[in-house]
Amino acid sequence: MPSATLVRPPPVDPSQSPIETVLELRTLGDIGPDIFTNARELWHPTGARGVYGGAVIAQCLVAAQETVPSPSPENNHAVFLIHSMHCFFVLAGDASIPILYHVERVRDGKSFLTRTVQARQRGKCIFTTTLSFMRENSGGESTVDHGWDMPEGAREGLDKILQGQVDGDDEDAAPNGAESRRPFISKILGVADNHSPYPHQRKPEAWVKCRGSISASGGQHAHLAALAYMSDSWFIGTVSRVHGISRAGAPLYNEMFPSITRYSSEQVEGSKNTLRVPEGARVGMMVSLDHSIYFHRPREVKADEWMCSQMQTPWSGQGRGLVEQRIWNKKGRLVASCYQEGLVRLQQKGGAGSKSKL
Repeated sequence: MPSATLVRPPPVDPSQSPIETVLELRTLGDIGPDIFTNARELWHPTGARGVYGGAVIAQCLVAAQETVPSPSPENNHAVFLIHSMHCFFVLAGDASIPILYHVERVRDGKSFLTRTVQARQRGKCIFTTTLSFMRENSGGESTVDHGWDMPEGAREGLDKILQGQVDGDDEDAAPNGAESRRPFISKILGVADNHSPYPHQRKPEAWVKCRGSISASGGQHAHLAALAYMSDSWFIGTVSRVHGISRAGAPLYNEMFPSITRYSSEQVEGSKNTLRVPEGARVGMMVSLDHSIYFHRPREVKADEWMCSQMQTPWSGQGRGLVEQRIWNKKGRLVASCYQEGLVRLQQKGGAGSKSKL
């Protein structure tokens, strides 16, 4: 029988949050420099083609962070934190066998460090990413600042959801608690501008945070890896969600976002980009192709505190869709923006779509 890890999983460290435990890696120095592997079996969501993409994204970040120099007198106590990563999903990850993460130290500069990471299984690349780390406070004392503000009513919406719950971590009843077995929690607010006739104007909103508290030993790197993990949750599904299209074989997904207003062909008649979805359409296949995260204010990311997420999709067509996500910390500071393109194929006549191959 294959094993999900190369080494026996270590005992759970009670000082760590569950998400830190999930993302834990082991160094494989005997195999080669800067090679890491998952310490525990990764989650394979029901109905998905492979392991949860957010886990691979985040473990690639953790592997790259392991190669970033710590502050020392030799580098003038410089602190480097991730500011962007650009990823491509190549093959579906198999949860039953280990993943090897190969890190390449592309460049170490005074203000920026560049790394590439390949995730490999059975000798093949299943995922690749390029990451850039920026030295803190290297932008100067005076900077140009602007950004999206948190959606109006989002904070009040969270308070309403949590009202009456003894413990917001454990009192998770569907639909808001449908992810209760994951190392993070989502509280779904709904869809802003739900009554717009244009799907690209509709914006699903939620609050997310990891369970427990990020450990002191994990530090800011752990907060950033946790955000990367959560950023892939329900992301490409924004395309079908704003159209009110259900997903074949995914009752949980359909339960989470049931109240989407459908629109008629007359409402979109004047648009050159928005066409009426066939009546009774269902998604047969939905797969992420690429994923980018921009960490705007990495020091201000607190993944164990509530963060507000707003998603929208500016375009879909030709069997693909583009989605974007903005994430604010509890103080209302925009801390990250994410983008993803994915395959979104409808079930075709004769049942084609769900069995299509990439």
